[in-house]
Amino acid sequence: MQLSRFAIPTLLIAFALAAPTAARDKEPSVAPAQIRELYACRDIGDAAQRLACFDREVGELAAADAAREITFTDRETARKARRGLFGFSFPKLGGIFGGDEDEIKEIETTIRAVSMNRSGLYTLIMEDDAVWTQIDTTRLPRQPKPGQKVKIKTATMGSYFATIDGGRTIRMKRDR
Repeated sequence: MQLSRFAIPTLLIAFALAAPTAARDKEPSVAPAQIRELYACRDIGDAAQRLACFDREVGELAAADAAREITFTDRETARKARRGLFGFSFPKLGGIFGGDEDEIKEIETTIRAVSMNRSGLYTLIMEDDAVWTQIDTTRLPRQPKPGQKVKIKTATMGSYFATIDGGRTIRMKRDR
């Protein structure tokens, strides 16, 4: 695989822009071996050897990408992933979804379906297929309906507060 002389600087800029995300994590993440080896090419003094190193390492990186041994993402894709996972509890994953300052503390979504169990507690299915279940005994003056907007924000002890169309707040947990 032959790279243009503009491809390598473009790759280096892309990696440099991605690097600050890892620096923001509480525990610094270690770059994959393929990336470390690519970065090491910068330290080669001879231009021809440096270019050969870049060509070799970028080829290996492309092969690892094609084999799905390594994955690249951008900040917006990571933000969408974090939003889709809002409400679930996961261990720290080495900053693959960004740093703590990028943490999502609330979302706004729309109800797609509503059900109520025998105890009068609601289960809400959102437009993105997320399922949220009421865990407190708060009674709402009106039953939630499909199409209504919901704001869900982080509460305590792994629970969340949901406010439906600006009304009364109920405590919920995400089921799936």
